[in-house]
Amino acid sequence: MEWPQHAHPAPLAPLLALSALALVQLVDAVLCLRPVGFVRDCLTDVGLPRPWWRLLPVVKTASAAGLVAGIWWRPLAVVTSAALVLYFLLAIGAHARARDFGRNLFLNASGMLVLCAATLVSTLTA
Repeated sequence: MEWPQHAHPAPLAPLLALSALALVQLVDAVLCLRPVGFVRDCLTDVGLPRPWWRLLPVVKTASAAGLVAGIWWRPLAVVTSAALVLYFLLAIGAHARARDFGRNLFLNASGMLVLCAATLVSTLTA
């Protein structure tokens, strides 16, 4: 079943997945504005240079916007979801490189990778 290109939102499963992931990304963007303790610790643990921290809210907000717009335009949903899968694969690599094998890797980054991958699959298969 093909999504209409501009007229109507996506079928229910991708709609829910895109909406949920957009909300998570938007909350994460807010948490990164002035990084809360656990976010600051995570960024420090993986060695992300401090000047790059200010880019995170921008990237996360842009991804949320792309996911929401993707509800009406499937190619954007696919590209944004795929970009987030890549982002969290890189995050997992950064945690592994830093030997950060705790909650940040196994719960946060891996959990987000699963959510992003599920969203990507739902946008590709609906």
